[in-house]
Amino acid sequence: MKKQKAENKKAQSEWVEGSVQDFLGLSAADMEFIETKLAISRLLKATRRQQKLTQQAAASKLHTSQSRLAKMEAGDASVSLDLLIKSLYSLGVSRKKLAAIF
Repeated sequence: MKKQKAENKKAQSEWVEGSVQDFLGLSAADMEFIETKLAISRLLKATRRQQKLTQQAAASKLHTSQSRLAKMEAGDASVSLDLLIKSLYSLGVSRKKLAAIF
């Protein structure tokens, strides 16, 4: 029992606290890019909801699939910034409104 407690204590002392940036070895530019992409994804979702569109209806309007739109709204790594921005413009978002998220 004492041996197990000692092993548990040793394992706990090996934990290291840090940021996602440190853990993944990301540069400041990488973090800014990720945060920008996530902000645009959130704007896409908010715009769709504001227009009271289902994912299916919005996907139809954007000439894409519902599953692809879901990935876009989730900030999936497979979705390009170009696609996100073009989709926002297709839903009527202005450059001014897009710029406001920065």
